[in-house]
Amino acid sequence: MADLPGYLHYCLQTGKLVVLAILVSGGVILQILACALYNNWWPMLTVIMYVLLPMPLMFFAGSDGYSLLSESGNSWANATKFLAGASAIGSIAIPAILKHAGVISWGALAMELSSYFVFVLAIMFYIRMNNDNDYSFF
Repeated sequence: MADLPGYLHYCLQTGKLVVLAILVSGGVILQILACALYNNWWPMLTVIMYVLLPMPLMFFAGSDGYSLLSESGNSWANATKFLAGASAIGSIAIPAILKHAGVISWGALAMELSSYFVFVLAIMFYIRMNNDNDYSFF
């Protein structure tokens, strides 16, 4: 891909941003629809976990992103992994607990979980997009 003109690299990068924007907006739409269609706004509690999820990564990860993927003995990296994992599990647990308590319906639970998986897909796409040195996704 090194022989492609500069404007083509720009178009590929713009296309990736469009896909990322579609994924994030799709997750937000599913989150809102899970509440609005069933006239119950309790599922919005998972938004707290969506906000808390990147916080440990922003505060504790530092500039070395690969330290989170390795088995290092760094206590800050371990704390980051634990807090990010707890937030990720909380994003699934909150709707499950609300369904178990009878507060939300099965449809709202399905939309909440699909919203979560769309957000995870967007995060994975963003990480993959930033790791590319030659601006190619496929």
